[in-house]
Amino acid sequence: MHHIVQAALAEALDIQHHSIFQVSTSGAIVQGLYQGCVSVADLRRHGDLGLGTFEDLDGEMILIDGHCFRARADGSVTEAPDDALTPFAAVVAFVADTSAAIGPIASLEALTADLDRLRTSDNTIVAFRITGTFDTLSLRAACKHESGTGLVEATADQGLFDFTNITGTMLGFWSPEYAQAISIAGYHLHFISDDRRHGGHVLGATATSLKVDIHQVSDVHLAIPETEAFLQADLRGDTREQLDVAERSRERR
Repeated sequence: MHHIVQAALAEALDIQHHSIFQVSTSGAIVQGLYQGCVSVADLRRHGDLGLGTFEDLDGEMILIDGHCFRARADGSVTEAPDDALTPFAAVVAFVADTSAAIGPIASLEALTADLDRLRTSDNTIVAFRITGTFDTLSLRAACKHESGTGLVEATADQGLFDFTNITGTMLGFWSPEYAQAISIAGYHLHFISDDRRHGGHVLGATATSLKVDIHQVSDVHLAIPETEAFLQADLRGDTREQLDVAERSRERR
């Protein structure tokens, strides 16, 4: 009965369709807290589009149309089972509030500049679904590492992949600067091809034209891990520089 009432209230108040559900924090991931704490099955109950990683940083997560895929450093892409665990993820029940066509796109920086122009505020989280054919695309996938390995070190041996003329969906979030202790400030984008054979974390892109669907977030739900490592961790530090290196570097270090 509780779940029925909760679902009815969410629908009446339009909360569910504009909520983001996030597992853990960016600061915890930077410190190497990769213990899984939420299952893919539970994650899918909170949304049908999103991104993240898997236990022990074993691949990049792409959640699209309610299906959860894992892109590994060896280049493989498989659908993740419901009992797979995540230490960090963010999902929404995606409903396009607005849509737009953009292009031509000369770089990832040009793409995010176009997305900036479509955002209406610097103080809210925004989810994006970007579809079309990419002239060039650079992706990465993190290698599996034991918990305790810092994110910068863990992504030093990431798998790097370059594609041309690839059709698919880029998805992810923009988060404001003030949220950097919780989420990844700025843009965080993953990609999966239409044939579901290629995917990963986006490092670069060019395109002639793309369609952008935009979902405004007005409600945030944060799942705090109950692992001993998280509960005892010191998460007070500023992790922006480390995140910038780990999330945006194209080089193996």
